[in-house]
Amino acid sequence: MEGLGGPSSDSPASKKLHELSRIYQYYLDKTTPHAVPRWVGTLVLAVLYGLRVFFVQGFYVITYALGIYILNLLIGFLTPLVDPELEVSDGPTLPTKGSDEFKPFIRRLPEFKFWHSITKSFCIAFVMTFFSVFDVPVFWPILLCYWVVLFVLTMKRQITHMIKYRYIPFSLGKQKYGGKNKHGASSSGGSRAD
Repeated sequence: MEGLGGPSSDSPASKKLHELSRIYQYYLDKTTPHAVPRWVGTLVLAVLYGLRVFFVQGFYVITYALGIYILNLLIGFLTPLVDPELEVSDGPTLPTKGSDEFKPFIRRLPEFKFWHSITKSFCIAFVMTFFSVFDVPVFWPILLCYWVVLFVLTMKRQITHMIKYRYIPFSLGKQKYGGKNKHGASSSGGSRAD
């Protein structure tokens, strides 16, 4: 028995595609610890896409679809892996009472996959702007208004969910506790008044 791919899996094109895939994955893995440069690169890509759409004066349906896709990714990024409203889990869940034990916030869509999906979507949308078949004539202010309403309603629902289950999907660094006083008596050598 040969491999599952049959004879075509050993073709030169298949080998070349596999090699390109490995190279792509290698460089993708190297970017993992560098969050700020990754997001700056994505921001540059987004600006280039915005400039392309602005100067071409078209491809508004592509931009609308891109906005809906990014909104969908954002919801996955802000949502916990185990939604206390939908499912009961034996694993870590969000604390719902003040007496509950702290459990870390685990995202449904991790930051790296969020970034990678957004970057790929901007690349695909940018390439699509070079093909006139995707330039569907549409009155863009209607799409913009609809997207803004959709964004506001979706974020309102998400923020309500965050307030109801008391979680914040962002970490602002390590939590600091009020340990020893900076002006303690141990450094001055004096006595404390009790």
